[in-house]
Amino acid sequence: MSRLPKIPWYEITSERTYLNRRQLMVGAGAALSLAALAACGMDAPAAPAAPTVAEGESAPASAAPAATPDTREPTAGATADELGDPLNTFEQITNYNNFYEFSTDKESVAQLAKNFPVSPWTVTVGGLVDNPTTYDMDDIRGMFDIEERIYRLRCVEAWSMVIPWQGFPLGKLLAAAGPQSEAKYVRFQTLHNPELMPGQKSAWYSWPYTEGLRMDEAMNDLAILSTGLYGKDLLPQSGAPLRLVVPWKYGFKSIKSIVSIELVAEQPNSLWMDAASNEYGFYANVNPDVNHPRWSQGSERRIGESGRRETLPFNGYAEQVAGLYDGMDLSKNF
Repeated sequence: MSRLPKIPWYEITSERTYLNRRQLMVGAGAALSLAALAACGMDAPAAPAAPTVAEGESAPASAAPAATPDTREPTAGATADELGDPLNTFEQITNYNNFYEFSTDKESVAQLAKNFPVSPWTVTVGGLVDNPTTYDMDDIRGMFDIEERIYRLRCVEAWSMVIPWQGFPLGKLLAAAGPQSEAKYVRFQTLHNPELMPGQKSAWYSWPYTEGLRMDEAMNDLAILSTGLYGKDLLPQSGAPLRLVVPWKYGFKSIKSIVSIELVAEQPNSLWMDAASNEYGFYANVNPDVNHPRWSQGSERRIGESGRRETLPFNGYAEQVAGLYDGMDLSKNF
């Protein structure tokens, strides 16, 4: 497939604040279906922002008002990524979601998550840091300039999308925490509340969902914490109110609905490593030369397109991140 010359993301998108989110454009693409079995993730119907509810505790009924359907298509600052590939529609992105905390059925997640309360919500940043802090989401939004980043999302299941995220570099939050020299990794954790997230009642997985990055990966400018997409706050199915986006890695690394970020000395385990360590490694870099044990990773299906396209090493971001892995055998460190 022919591609346009590569243009850095910052030349096709401008930094945008939440003042722009009221701009809307008419139209919504039809949701597409596809079935498989692993873990990536996206947005859900707009509800309030997620509360810090104690495990096993129910949220007050007043905390989760029913969402009003929004059939309008929000606007993004660009219409394509730096390779010239068009954005997926808001409808596609928010109705085809891997979020096992709610369901293993991608097309059911948006409905199941629509009343998930995402406010109030706090995120604790701690571990090997000089300034351990518990932040309210309003604090986080006020601390950093919110940028638009047009990124490809490549699922380990071999499907993909192009998504206009809003967020800020993860490294800025980590720098504010004051990492200590012993900190080599970052461990992330999703809210654990089976009453609010019925999928967590499944005994197949070691809840809560956890993920990790090496410090140099976390400090790379491409790694962001997302608060929205298409100019709107994240919906619950997309990982509201705060999710990680690491575009050169398979989607399951981009953990959703984060409540804890901890800097640690040892490589953390993740939910998918616990579930199937021979299939889902710690690094999870997009690598067309290393197949999943049950399917090829050499090609992918872009949601909204027919046929398949070639998968790019590091999902097309090799220029920015390949140097992080110099000297590593990426077939062993998969």
